[in-house]
Amino acid sequence: MNAEDADDARARTRRWCAWMVDEDYYHREFVLTARVMRSFRRQEWKGYVFKIMGGNDKQGFGMKQGVLTNQRVFLLMSQGTSGFRGHGRRKGERRRKACRGCIVSQDIAVLNLLIVKQGDAEVPGLTDTEVARLRGPKRASKIRKLFALTKEDDVRQYVNTYRREFESATGKKKSKAPKIQRLVTPLVIKRKHARAAAKKAKQAKSKAEAAEYHKVLALRIREQRERRSESLAKRRASSVAKKA
Repeated sequence: MNAEDADDARARTRRWCAWMVDEDYYHREFVLTARVMRSFRRQEWKGYVFKIMGGNDKQGFGMKQGVLTNQRVFLLMSQGTSGFRGHGRRKGERRRKACRGCIVSQDIAVLNLLIVKQGDAEVPGLTDTEVARLRGPKRASKIRKLFALTKEDDVRQYVNTYRREFESATGKKKSKAPKIQRLVTPLVIKRKHARAAAKKAKQAKSKAEAAEYHKVLALRIREQRERRSESLAKRRASSVAKKA
């Protein structure tokens, strides 16, 4: 008999639980991201459909998507690959690291599951209670989407919905709410107009300085040509005088 920790997460309740599974017939060749309809002896899991999101073996090696085997393999991994951190490596360097295939086998000790379809009964500690949302969106457009607001509504009034009150280390009561990002206020519009005006002024100044420079340059070239023509005229006059 194999003992297994099944971690089930549910997005609606934002909770997770761990159970020990002592059933041999559970170990079938399921693949990562496969949808599994549980048929355990536990009545609270009847009718539930789970999606396999990952898992670890007894030594802690994680399952890797795309490796079609139920054994542990050694792959050449580069920095950024799942299962390989690659900190302190040279650029482009690869290392051969061990990982578990994406097929569930008897060696899997922890299997991560996501509830896709809820069954007939509630699972105690998982689907029977809901955890309040601690953090809300920070971007102004996402706050409008969450509360179904229009552009005329003031987003700042709705951030207080998920304002968190707590007590500091000194015993003082404080409250904290997320700072709204990309919020368009009159000050933001004023700064935007100031940047645009500064850019136009800089372009106009650059154009005027360029025109002045070309004007002075043309004057210098004309003076240089006049001096050259005068020197050539003097040389011709001197050569004519010598011949005469």
